[in-house]
Amino acid sequence: MPNRLATETSPYLRQHADNPVDWWPWCNEALAQARAQNKPILLSIGYSACHWCHVMAHESFEDAATAAVMNDLYINIKVDREERPDLDKIYQLAHQALTRRGGGWPLTVFLTPDDHLAFYAGTYFPKDPRYGMPPFVHVLRQVRAFWDQRRGEVRSQNAALAEFLADQVSGETATTAELTGAPIHAALEQSRQNFDPVHGGHVGAPKFPHCPEMELLLDLGKPEQVELTLTRMAAGGIHDQIGGGFCRYSVDERWEIPHFEKMLYDNAQLLPLYVQGDMPNVAHNILAWLLREMTAPSGGFYSALDADSEHVEGKFYVWQRDEVHALLTPEELAVTDLHYGFDRPPNFEHVAWNPIVAVALEDVARSLGIAQEETGARLQRARTKLFTARSERVRPGLDDKILTSWNALMIAGIAKASRWLGAPVLMGLADNALDFLYNVAWRDDRLYASVAGDATKLPAYLDDYAFLLDALLECLQCRWNARDLAWAIALADALLDRFEDRARGGFWFTANDHETLIQRPKPWADEAIPSGNGIAARALLRLGHLIGETRYLDAAERTLRAAYSSMQQMPLACASLLRALNDWLHPRAHVAIRVADDTETQKWHAALAEVRPQQADIYFIPRQSGVLPGVLDAQKYTPGGVAYLCRGTHCEPPIGDARKVAEVLGT
Repeated sequence: MPNRLATETSPYLRQHADNPVDWWPWCNEALAQARAQNKPILLSIGYSACHWCHVMAHESFEDAATAAVMNDLYINIKVDREERPDLDKIYQLAHQALTRRGGGWPLTVFLTPDDHLAFYAGTYFPKDPRYGMPPFVHVLRQVRAFWDQRRGEVRSQNAALAEFLADQVSGETATTAELTGAPIHAALEQSRQNFDPVHGGHVGAPKFPHCPEMELLLDLGKPEQVELTLTRMAAGGIHDQIGGGFCRYSVDERWEIPHFEKMLYDNAQLLPLYVQGDMPNVAHNILAWLLREMTAPSGGFYSALDADSEHVEGKFYVWQRDEVHALLTPEELAVTDLHYGFDRPPNFEHVAWNPIVAVALEDVARSLGIAQEETGARLQRARTKLFTARSERVRPGLDDKILTSWNALMIAGIAKASRWLGAPVLMGLADNALDFLYNVAWRDDRLYASVAGDATKLPAYLDDYAFLLDALLECLQCRWNARDLAWAIALADALLDRFEDRARGGFWFTANDHETLIQRPKPWADEAIPSGNGIAARALLRLGHLIGETRYLDAAERTLRAAYSSMQQMPLACASLLRALNDWLHPRAHVAIRVADDTETQKWHAALAEVRPQQADIYFIPRQSGVLPGVLDAQKYTPGGVAYLCRGTHCEPPIGDARKVAEVLGT
């Protein structure tokens, strides 16, 4: 009989609806049950695309005997970390404090029933003794015995943990000294030391795409590391050579074998990087995957594809050689065997092939003694056949919830790609997603974090507001929209009114009316997605300069001052904040161009075609835009179009010649 998770909006929670475990979602009723029964809470946090979450579920949560022990000893709560990043951030930090090592998923945390502080924590526990770890049932009984028999030690440890969690936010002091580029220089040196000169990325394995770091390097005119990393990733198995899109990370240093989950947020960040890295084919493959597999009929974007199918990781993506040979002609095989590495020993668990670019196409052509055009044509025919055959397999599970923050990252990525590629047609995809968020996730001037169908769920977090503000500013540079400007201002005001730490600076992860938890995080560092504080500071600087609103500029400065010590202590982990610091120290050029119609817009676009988006934010504002906010309303149209160019608070006289604008921006 299904448990309480059957009616949840999260696909991850519904995956556990038929477990014999008496699961609760995180809710007041579950917490009240723990208090009433004086039972500790077993909190299990994971996500739908997580391979080891599935392993623990199949081994333990689907096992009746294990479930009976869990139900007898604990109140069991299951949480989707993507819906509740607030809980995940808190209890990952608690795990780190208790175990002195990093956490991960599945996260398994045991909480006291009254104050919800963690007194024991781990990640994956096997059903039977393995990997030097005790069996899960043994852990369950031992932890419960510790709670029953050594309550005083638990309380003492909890007091220390509560103090530690409080110190993480109360101990910070905003700097009053001059802000300098010292943390940026330290990050550059740290990046240089961490860099793998052969494979790109950071030295060693596993290998993750550190997108905010790559964006910082591009901001600072240091593209070499980025170019090598993107090239090696594109050639590796982390990149789906057959269907497009990127998996979460590689287990080896060569980017060859990934954990096969595909996350919206990784691809959202990689899309503009591949456009900037002059690899448009890779970018187009990401977009094709997004449109084909991740776009809802509503216009929003789904969250993730599972690593597993038929309970086997990677089964959808890997090949047997005889499958490939049965599908392709001898001419096609001659190319694909060399190019994708099918002629080599199996690279996936010694039994299958995960396609990689083993030999570059031009080298394949040279080896076979045929023209490169013919080589490319053969590869394209083979790829189409392999894709069609793969499509008949049992597909990985789709996490179809629509998360505001991740959608905003992808909207921003599409808008950046549209500008860099000079492809305005792409904005239809971004605008459909924006319209969906505006109509469904934005209710009564409040943003919601998750959408399932037409139902909103959970008040939005810092990342939702900050990422969406950033996305709107990117979209406004592709096409002007009065609604989006007003929406951006409303989001910025909400950040200041409901998220800002007015005493010390920076932004809390949760709003001031959010559910009270054991900690209110204020995260500085980038994780798999950029730091909300870093994106907020940078977006507020851009919007503040665009409309001349000093409240936004002051809030950005307060954030940088509050985060400055963290930027000094762990510079490379704070790449998004360092991008904002760089913009504060060296304000970006922003250009508001008043035009009469599409003809004038196209003329100015053509004249500014060589101006790269990294050089300036450029907004084409139609004459018929009505009353505009702040300084924009004073910037009047003159026949032929006119540009108002500023760097920070310093503005040039109005410029009526597009070539002059290009010259000024190029200096």
